[in-house]
Amino acid sequence: MGIVDLDRLEVRLGGRIVLNGLTGELRGNAIGLLGPNGAGKSTLINTLLGFHLPSSGGARVFGLDSRHDRARIRQGIGYMPENDSFIGNLSGVRFVRYMAELAGLPPGEALERAHEALFYVGLGEVRYRKVSTYSLGMKQLIKLAQALAHGPKLLILDEPTNGLDPVARQRMIQTIKEIRKAGSIRLLISSHLLRDIDETCDEVLILKDGRIAALCNIEEERRSHRNFIELETAGATEQFAVNVRGLGCECASFPGGRIKLVMPDRLEARDLYVIAGEQGVQIRRMSQRRDSLEDIFLRAMGNEGQAANVGL
Repeated sequence: MGIVDLDRLEVRLGGRIVLNGLTGELRGNAIGLLGPNGAGKSTLINTLLGFHLPSSGGARVFGLDSRHDRARIRQGIGYMPENDSFIGNLSGVRFVRYMAELAGLPPGEALERAHEALFYVGLGEVRYRKVSTYSLGMKQLIKLAQALAHGPKLLILDEPTNGLDPVARQRMIQTIKEIRKAGSIRLLISSHLLRDIDETCDEVLILKDGRIAALCNIEEERRSHRNFIELETAGATEQFAVNVRGLGCECASFPGGRIKLVMPDRLEARDLYVIAGEQGVQIRRMSQRRDSLEDIFLRAMGNEGQAANVGL
């Protein structure tokens, strides 16, 4: 059983199918949720939180049914929403305490946890200031603090770096990494930015048109695909490409002696130099890499044009 188990989950909103037959187990310590605008990411989060009921099929969070166990699921989830929803004239500590009480903690414990959460995210010195006076970066951090205060088992972060400057973004990413490393809280992170998911997550769920386009362990997916090589060559490039294909490489030639190829695992870069030497071809530059999360995403989309809607 995974952290989240999806069983032919279908959700209809306004008579339209938004999530269509999602099936899979989310098992990672930090799970990235990706997809173009309108893919169904927010609908899936709201369904896990019990705000949308499945039209058919179901979803389970830590074994609890999202249709029948909504209150118990919410007790175990910390939710950092994308949009701000503050009581502006409350101080930071009063706001986080209030949210912790709503999550079920008694007042004394809620206050203690509020102080701890605010110090943890770096807002200890401003915890008595009104939330309405906070900067954008501080508001993002207090949303994280209120999601952590009651000690959840699963932390759902919806666009956690939204609108942050580079310094504030790096602070948020580092905090998320620390939460993941501690290991007591699992994370589900929805983002339009591939780099955020790449830096913080070990598993990724990619949605497209309300369906699962990919669900994989990021590192295993990278290792399972072959090396991508880009070459700049001079000489008999076309014959060189023919011979390289003969070794089992997928190869494409471009003007100016540029060649892109995918090598099977049994071959190494030195094999290319051997063939080049035999053909009198000069390899002037070689760059080698494994799949990036961008490659995984584009492959799931089946169309590179889809990338325009996601921050690459």
